[in-house]
Amino acid sequence: MISGIDFKASDGVRAALSAIGRTEDLRFSPDNRLLVIAGYARRRLLVLRIDIEAGAHGPGVTIRGFMELTSDKMGEIHGLDFIDDRTLVLGNRDGMVVIFGLPREEPAGQSREISAIRRVKGKGLCKLNSPGSIAVRPESRGRVGLLVCNNYTHMVTRHVVNRWLGYRTTNNQRLLARGLDIPDGIALSNDGRWIAVSSHGTQDVKLYRTAASLGPETEPAGVLLNAGYPHGVRFSADDRHILVADAGSRVVNVYAAGGCWNGHRAPARSVAVLDEETFLRGRDNVEEGGPKGLDIDRTNSVLAMTCEQQTLAFFSLASMVGSQGGGITSA
Repeated sequence: MISGIDFKASDGVRAALSAIGRTEDLRFSPDNRLLVIAGYARRRLLVLRIDIEAGAHGPGVTIRGFMELTSDKMGEIHGLDFIDDRTLVLGNRDGMVVIFGLPREEPAGQSREISAIRRVKGKGLCKLNSPGSIAVRPESRGRVGLLVCNNYTHMVTRHVVNRWLGYRTTNNQRLLARGLDIPDGIALSNDGRWIAVSSHGTQDVKLYRTAASLGPETEPAGVLLNAGYPHGVRFSADDRHILVADAGSRVVNVYAAGGCWNGHRAPARSVAVLDEETFLRGRDNVEEGGPKGLDIDRTNSVLAMTCEQQTLAFFSLASMVGSQGGGITSA
């Protein structure tokens, strides 16, 4: 098992982490100052004020404070992503996709109820159903694309909202479906050329080339094999590696591009991120107990991971990638 980063936090922060219950996704803000965790079971968000610094022996992490957010528009929060530093979009597995503005004050142990800016429902064949993980894709003229995993209709839909119109939806599209069986995680490559989607039922990750012609019949150009029950998925900053959380085991799988993401490939490395005792406490069935959400911070030096039995853990990205780590930069 790989050693995690022993992060610094107050007793209050650690108590808030212990109380959040079952988690799903988590995400760093674009300015790298916040880390937000989806509190699925308790229908709330945990917002952490975070500092990441380079050190002689690897990156260090300090959590400066927390804020707990609730809303009558928060349900079983599965997915989340930032539109900008203070605007967040959530996927409620039991409801809709909702856009929120985060409070301006610094997280300092407070609890706040907040109101939604906009609900996104989709329409017709693109009507949202069991929305889960979400990826935000900036588009032109104030528009933002929301790529949403519809877990139990086995497709990814695209919903274009316009920030200048109060995030009103201007377009809905059935984006991806071929090869997907319970899409449970989604990520965009940093160069914008690839969309990676975890496919829980087929136990792999499908990779699609971005193109104007994308549609539900588009075949995946690449497949990441032996992924277990994949959930969170992220590209490294140079797009040479993809890290995938396996909710059915103790590991995060690391895949190496080898020049391109076309074709089929097995993990280059599998890294245990949970000890056996913690894993078994969450082992209600063969699909559970392991890591769920993961994200890489904006310095490309720290990987954050969450699951119900271990609400938050940090790892050096360089140690996760190991001998496959050429080109990975630290803070």
